[in-house]
Amino acid sequence: EPIEKCWANNLEANMTKILMYTVRPDERAAIDAWVAANDIQVDTNTVEFGPDTVDLAKGYDGVVIQQHGAIPDEMVYQKLKAFGIKQLTLRITGYDIVNLDAATANGLVVTNVPAYSPRSVSELVLAQVMRLIRHLGEASAREAKDDYSWAGLEAPEIHNLTVGIIGAGKIGSAVARIFRALGATVIVSDPVKRPELADTVSYVDLNTLLTTSDVVTVHTPLDGLTTHLIDADALRKMKPTAYLINAARGPIVDTEALIKALNDHTIAGAALDTIEGEAGIFGEDRSQTLVDNQALETLKAMPNVEISPHIGFYTDAAVKNMIDISLDDVKTILEGGKSAHQVN
Repeated sequence: EPIEKCWANNLEANMTKILMYTVRPDERAAIDAWVAANDIQVDTNTVEFGPDTVDLAKGYDGVVIQQHGAIPDEMVYQKLKAFGIKQLTLRITGYDIVNLDAATANGLVVTNVPAYSPRSVSELVLAQVMRLIRHLGEASAREAKDDYSWAGLEAPEIHNLTVGIIGAGKIGSAVARIFRALGATVIVSDPVKRPELADTVSYVDLNTLLTTSDVVTVHTPLDGLTTHLIDADALRKMKPTAYLINAARGPIVDTEALIKALNDHTIAGAALDTIEGEAGIFGEDRSQTLVDNQALETLKAMPNVEISPHIGFYTDAAVKNMIDISLDDVKTILEGGKSAHQVN
């Protein structure tokens, strides 16, 4: 994969050089603008970072990546160290793809972008919830067969609902404010209680949230404690009229358990912006190739399920912030400073 050398103010041999992996066309304007304001060379490619592409980083001072594919191989981190690179910067929030132990052992500072635009994800969640509670997917499925009947499409009004948020960090807090502004009762399960949310939410334990919410939306990071946090037991605790939203990370929800709960009418429906096994599917045009994810195919066929291809983040403001924050972090680290977004 050729590296595109671009946007440098000059090409002096001693200029700081950053390599960005998996750059999309929509990111280029923001990269252009950042380079114009900084005396740093930024080169790009369109491949994922990993064992087969790590050698592209040789000769660079910094590396920025964004991808869903995991990078477990210790060799990758050893090579970055051998190249003299001191950091590995993600221009996304989820850092579970990185082998943090290997990165730390090789002296690499790992950073992410924890809040590129909390509003972007929260607005998608609102859109998903509105489609679910107004039964728009089910109505569209009927309309495709010229069935315009109303039976089963009566909807609640959002101000009469209780919205339960699991994890009220920056994104979860934005979700809370949007639903509270619409008149919903908002409850939160999170060990960290934010004083600024005192007039917006009530804090409850997870069991209470699951059993009392009309909408359950998860906004936690993915780690050992949150993998399959929403499992068969959690789904059984939810109301049969409740909806589940996952715009966080796919493995937080046990997909097979969710499918069973939907088939058994344990819950009323779900909206998923992320799913287990999405790497290599979401973000790609797979219209001409077989998609090897049977769970995804099953969920797509359900009229009470909304699927979107991990686009919660995907707004103009968010794209710019992901570029600016990640490149600012690289610059800070290379200049001997400490990023506020270090995760290891």
